Amino acid sequence: MEAMADFVSSIIQGAAGLMLNRRASFESLIAQLEATSRAILDRAGRAADTEHNRRVLSHIIGIERWGQRRLSVFLGEPLVMDEYDGYRPEQETSWPELKAQFESTRAQTLSLAQRLAAAQAPQTVPHNQFGPLSAAGWLRYLNLHAAMESRKIRR
Repeated sequence: MEAMADFVSSIIQGAAGLMLNRRASFESLIAQLEATSRAILDRAGRAADTEHNRRVLSHIIGIERWGQRRLSVFLGEPLVMDEYDGYRPEQETSWPELKAQFESTRAQTLSLAQRLAAAQAPQTVPHNQFGPLSAAGWLRYLNLHAAMESRKIRR
């Protein structure tokens, strides 16, 4: 059974690697991050302050902050193989504060993306589930994750 799980894991890593690590300019990735940010903030601005919506947005923020920590490895920080839970805002965080935290967190991601564009770091940094990702792969992952998860925010 363990062999089957390892096989499935390697298939997932391979497929994710092909999709996420596609070549792309940092300029296009930054533009996509900015567009997704505007869409999420617009959706959140029209959404109700509910436990469900707070849970979704705090999850998006936590993953984004966790991903930022991995992106910082491309800029010389040591790799820390951790989970996203420690990066997620507290459960009691208010809806207006979560919206503000998402906005500032995405601004930090955009700042990292601009620094990475200048650094042109060629190596990869591991994702816990998807294996080695390039800097562009990490940016694409963070953008796709936020875009998909934000669709769960309800009016």
